[in-house]
Amino acid sequence: MANRRTLKKNINGICSELFYECIALMHYNISVKKEDVDNVMTRILVMQDDFIRRISHTEPGNVKYYYKKLKEDFSAQVSDIIDSLGSLS
Repeated sequence: MANRRTLKKNINGICSELFYECIALMHYNISVKKEDVDNVMTRILVMQDDFIRRISHTEPGNVKYYYKKLKEDFSAQVSDIIDSLGSLS
């Protein structure tokens, strides 16, 4: 299991890349509605905050299962956001 600091850095890195994709989409594709991109950007920020909080406050008990579930949830939400970005362009 990776330490918390590394997980937080990875989550922040992935979320910032998704955020940059939204900014690029907004600037280079003028047919995209600004409100739709703003909604996706808000989802990214909320997701980042949620997962950083989940890492900071680990539930006692089966820690290995907790982090496995956290990684699965994060992957699922990132995939959903990528699909949303793909449908906007």
